[in-house]
Amino acid sequence: MRYFCMMSAASDKYEVVIGLEVHAQLLTQSKLFCADATVFGEDPNRQVSPVTLGHPGTLPVLNKKAIEFAVKMGLACKSTIQPNNHFARKNYFYPDLPKGYQISQHTVPICSGGFLKIRTASGEKAIELNRIHLEEDAGKSLHENDSNYSGIDFNRAGVPLIEIVTEPVIQSAEEAQSFLTELRKILRYLKICDGNMEEGSMRCDVNISIRLKGKAALGTKVEIKNLNSIRNVKHAIEIETKRMIDLSENGLPIVQETRSFDPEEGISFALRTKEEADDYRYFADPDLPAFLISDTQIENLRSTLPALPEERVAFYTTQLNLPEYDARVICDDMEMADYFEQVIKKTSHYKAISNWLLGPVKSYLNTQGNGMASFTISPARLAALIELVEGGKINFSIASSRIFPEMIREADSGALEIAVAFNLLQNSDTLEVTAWVEQALAKMPEKVAEYKKGKKGLLGLFVGEVKKISKGKADPELTSRLLIEELKKR
Repeated sequence: MRYFCMMSAASDKYEVVIGLEVHAQLLTQSKLFCADATVFGEDPNRQVSPVTLGHPGTLPVLNKKAIEFAVKMGLACKSTIQPNNHFARKNYFYPDLPKGYQISQHTVPICSGGFLKIRTASGEKAIELNRIHLEEDAGKSLHENDSNYSGIDFNRAGVPLIEIVTEPVIQSAEEAQSFLTELRKILRYLKICDGNMEEGSMRCDVNISIRLKGKAALGTKVEIKNLNSIRNVKHAIEIETKRMIDLSENGLPIVQETRSFDPEEGISFALRTKEEADDYRYFADPDLPAFLISDTQIENLRSTLPALPEERVAFYTTQLNLPEYDARVICDDMEMADYFEQVIKKTSHYKAISNWLLGPVKSYLNTQGNGMASFTISPARLAALIELVEGGKINFSIASSRIFPEMIREADSGALEIAVAFNLLQNSDTLEVTAWVEQALAKMPEKVAEYKKGKKGLLGLFVGEVKKISKGKADPELTSRLLIEELKKR
């Protein structure tokens, strides 16, 4: 049954308890147990082999890179890395599960515990993790090509995943949204998952229950499956919370079930009931030997970890004196943070770099619908442009409106070269600027009289007029100083 409801007036009596299960597809070139490719978007069943299809007599071989990626994620989340590991068979039947079981980790995950810090309007909070474990993905059922039949695409079957499972400590849709945002950021910083939820490389299941405030016991849990965007996770939690509160307030039972969410209609609907926990009949996979992760391997992987967002924010704010807002916006995008760190090697005007990245650069990329990876101005060229502005050779307005677009069009041209070619360098010649000042004041005798009577705010008007007369070439600081001196004489 599909269900949509309005928030009950009694909602303040309840609190929501949420746990998330996030599947992240690892950026390996081959599958978890065979050499089949993992490229997204290939035609159906082009990336399969007898191992992927579970043919009799085939044997799996573990992908070493997948283990390394899982350990890196655990280290980034301060998890405990399990040295002795094995895989189990998780037995269930889906049409897109070719072997009739999924190879996963069960009793002992590769990473245990840990946490991820989030920030919401309520402040900072550490979301505790239960586990991170390795498993293979299933295939995909396709229903859109034929109204009478379902098609099966096994390209995704066997693709390596890590499943990140939180403890039931998330208390709002906002916290869930923040957790997924931070999680995706770390996956991208580690370069182990692209986090593209629309492509299915990061998927989220939400376990949600409600209870009266002050109660310790958890309520009946409902699971919402396969949410494919962070926005949809937030919206689904809000809708499901409303539904569960409404049922409780009307004396109706909350059924333990699996539900889906329709973001277009803003409704959740039941898929199947779950009166008891699924019995997957786990047992150790007899075809895969246990694998050992040594302390030396763990420390070697730890040494390869990049500076993560929080570490970079701390460095930018304490060592480079950036405002926290600037630092966090830069670090939200790993490619922008990497670019920023290349520019600071060329110029020490750190706040100016931030202003350019969050201003003209970000505006240009948004207009183009592109990310930082497509930005064609090298860090050295942008640094040179910033040096011209900060050195008083050109003003920011001219730099951003005239030189910056030209640098994008002409990939081989430098900022100074363009400024000279277009005669844009500011003039610091006192005699010439004085002449422009005198012309400006001569055009506005009434305003000069008002200034002399105490309207000192008119200085900006005079500066603007000098800028117009000089076509933006007059040095602003020199202009202001000469204007004040000239006005004193009148």
